Amino acid sequence: MISNWREFWDRPHRIYVNDRHRRVHYAQVAVDIIAEIPQSGAVVLDYGCGEALQAADIAGHCRRLYLCESGPSLRDTLQRRLSGIPAIKVIAPEDLAELPDGSLDLVVANSVLQYLTREETARLAETLRPKLSREGRLIFADVIPPDGGIVSDVTSLVSTAARHGFLLAALAGLAQTLVSDYRRLRQAIGLTTYEKAEIVALLERAGYRAERRQKNFGFNPRRMTMIARPVR
Repeated sequence: MISNWREFWDRPHRIYVNDRHRRVHYAQVAVDIIAEIPQSGAVVLDYGCGEALQAADIAGHCRRLYLCESGPSLRDTLQRRLSGIPAIKVIAPEDLAELPDGSLDLVVANSVLQYLTREETARLAETLRPKLSREGRLIFADVIPPDGGIVSDVTSLVSTAARHGFLLAALAGLAQTLVSDYRRLRQAIGLTTYEKAEIVALLERAGYRAERRQKNFGFNPRRMTMIARPVR
């Protein structure tokens, strides 16, 4: 029985209705990350990268790409798949402390904050701040607002599926979700949500100035992407 989100994401799951859905998701996230890479010589950290299906594409736009994942099985899979790309290094969250201060030009945590407590998010922001370069930025993407619940998620999925050709699979997947570990965990543990002012205040306490990106990462326009810069 899966008891927490880390276990859920480190095991096979049905959060994506089929392989096309999975690939469409990761392709869009890669486009969003690449759009924020400041220059080809940048060092980028993708925190909570998941399967990172488009990691090779992202690595082609920067000098070094760190893929950070908490799940050991997922890290092993990433390592095997991407070991032939010298620009990519797979790390665990506990390895962040070993990164040199001032070495990261861009850090992205996409669709991660909902699975962390507020205290864990604050500690993450504080840990990453000294690791950012002078012009470095921390991006918390796909942050869920209090009114961005299951209805918003379903609407976003159906709309995306209709545009990308997997609508029937999406409808079938929604039925399967009713009896899935994801639904059970979401009901038992819940997801952490933020008002815009709340996430801005959290980042300010951690030593950043933050603003909302006009467009969210991914496909759900109800969710927020926040761009934070360390206050020097």
